Amino acid sequence: MNFEILDKSTITEARRGVLTTAHGILQTPFFMPIATKGAVKTLSSVDMEKLNAQILLSNTYHLYLRPGMKVIESYKGLHNFMNWQKPILTDSGGYQVFSLSKMRKISEEGVEFQSHIDGSKHLLTPELSMRIQQILGSDIVMAFDECTPPNYDETLLDLSIMRTIRWANRCKEYFEKNLSLSNNINALLFGINQGGIDEERRKMHAIELKKIDFDGYAIGGLSVGEPFQDACRIVDVLNKVLPEDKPRYFMGGAKPHELVAYVKRGVDMLDCVIPTRNARHGLMYRFLHDDLNRDDFYETIHVTNEKFSKDQSLLLQKRGVIKTVFDEELERYSLGYIRHLFSVNEMLAYRLVTLINIRFYLELMQRIREGITNKSL
Repeated sequence: MNFEILDKSTITEARRGVLTTAHGILQTPFFMPIATKGAVKTLSSVDMEKLNAQILLSNTYHLYLRPGMKVIESYKGLHNFMNWQKPILTDSGGYQVFSLSKMRKISEEGVEFQSHIDGSKHLLTPELSMRIQQILGSDIVMAFDECTPPNYDETLLDLSIMRTIRWANRCKEYFEKNLSLSNNINALLFGINQGGIDEERRKMHAIELKKIDFDGYAIGGLSVGEPFQDACRIVDVLNKVLPEDKPRYFMGGAKPHELVAYVKRGVDMLDCVIPTRNARHGLMYRFLHDDLNRDDFYETIHVTNEKFSKDQSLLLQKRGVIKTVFDEELERYSLGYIRHLFSVNEMLAYRLVTLINIRFYLELMQRIREGITNKSL
């Protein structure tokens, strides 16, 4: 058993557990910082270790194009290439079916992409996605799926769901048949649930994925434009269908209060580009109070605003439930100084605010875990 539930909330569906992988034991629920191309923007693997990140998320499609699998294979996997010896989850490339919709063609065989780098064409199939992820040596391998856009009509949605089921079967078959050739023979394979915001389609797809029997189950296609209320409704539905003894991964979760809402509905794993992407635009996160049951437990600060030009308050105002080796450094700089760095395009600004935001998200997850244990969440 790779996943064990240790504690459950008495007031919500939140649960706390441990997920065992080849590169470490993960405390759930957890947040995965995004290292799409093998690095979290502006931060190193050493930085992520010092921030106490448990796991990173990288992307199959982007690493397949650059540096390419010959390079990764020469290092015997992504862990050695980026010198990160904790767990790694890799997206299958399925999200690019959505995000690169103008540069791809979908068929039963797979998805033909036109590279955004040089225009070359590539056919990414379920089998190739598995092979790439086995070369990467991912601890958690994601099945290849079609991430459907919100504007799909019922006919297209049904065709996509059935094709994704067939692709999931092909992924499982290839994954198991070739596991001995993998750079991580103890990797876990997760299936991805799709179906838009239609409850019956979501339940049907979840039931079919359960028949295939994955190590965990992801909820995809709910961070691509759907209203937050609809996402919560679908997660509520799937909470009653997905296996209780397998981890549940909400793909692409978003704002801090939304992550709390998904955990309250039984989600164990989350990721999001928001903390790093927003950092590069000068938006940082801070806790206001300790009650995570209220959506206003945090604030966002646009440090690039003129009003902060003379602000001498510190980047990190107070330490919370976690401590990192960066805390002393982050307590040294004022908001006025950070605003100046942004105004002159100094890269240090991006690094410092990224540290603040990743630290915030990781502390949020620690607070959530403690809230489950003390029955306050």
